[in-house]
Amino acid sequence: MDFYQTVSKRRSSRKFTDKEVPREVMIRAFEAAIKAPNSSNMQTWDFYWVKNEDKKKKLIKYCLSQSAAREAKELIVVVADPKTWKRSNPRIIKYAQEVKAPKLVKTYYEKLIPFTYRWGLFNCLAPFKWIMSTVLGFFRPIVRGPYTRADLQEISIKSAALASENFVLAIEAEGFSSCMMEGHDERRIKKMLGLGLSARTVMVIGVGEPSERALWGHQFRLPLEEVLHEI
Repeated sequence: MDFYQTVSKRRSSRKFTDKEVPREVMIRAFEAAIKAPNSSNMQTWDFYWVKNEDKKKKLIKYCLSQSAAREAKELIVVVADPKTWKRSNPRIIKYAQEVKAPKLVKTYYEKLIPFTYRWGLFNCLAPFKWIMSTVLGFFRPIVRGPYTRADLQEISIKSAALASENFVLAIEAEGFSSCMMEGHDERRIKKMLGLGLSARTVMVIGVGEPSERALWGHQFRLPLEEVLHEI
C-alpha cells in the first residue's frame, strides 16, 4: 500500500473485531509517531499505552463509553506537556556539540529555548515576553509569543497531533484501523495517569481490526476548491 492509498483508506473505525493487534505492529506505529515533525524538536509528547485491565475499564468510561473505546483492542492516550522540554533540550545540546552544529544552533537551544519554554509562577514572565516581542515587532517581522503556559500547551498539542497522525497512518498501513477520540474526560484521565497541571490529553486512540459495522457511510469531505485558496 503506497502513501496515498493509506491516506485514502484511513477512516475512523468505531467498531472492531476481537482480533488481537500484534505488539510488533504497535511498536512500529509508535516508532512512526516519534518521527513526526514537531516544534523545535522538543518532542513534548508522551504516549500512554493502557494495558492494565482496571485502568482500561476506567479509560473506556472516561471516553464516555463510546463504541470506539469499548470495542478497541488497544487504547492509547496521547499527552502533550510543554514542561518535557527539559527532557529533550539537554540531549539536543549534547547532540549539537557531537555533530559540530553551527553556532546559531547551539545558541538557539542553550539560550532561546529555555527563555521560550519558561512561563514562571502564575505566568509572571508573560508580560516581559510580550513587551520584548512587541517592541522588536515595530522594527521587523517577529514571532508573537509564546508568552503563557497556555501558549506553550498549544504548541505542544500541535506537535502531539502531528505524531498522532503518523501513528494512525502507520496502523492503517499495517492492515488495522483506529479512531482518534477527542471526546473524553480530561480531568479524570489526567488523575488516573498522574499527570501534572501543564499536561494536556490531546486525544485517546482506539486501535483494532475494523468490523463490517465499522463505518456507516462513505467519507465526506468539502470540495478541495472550497478550502484551497491560491493567492
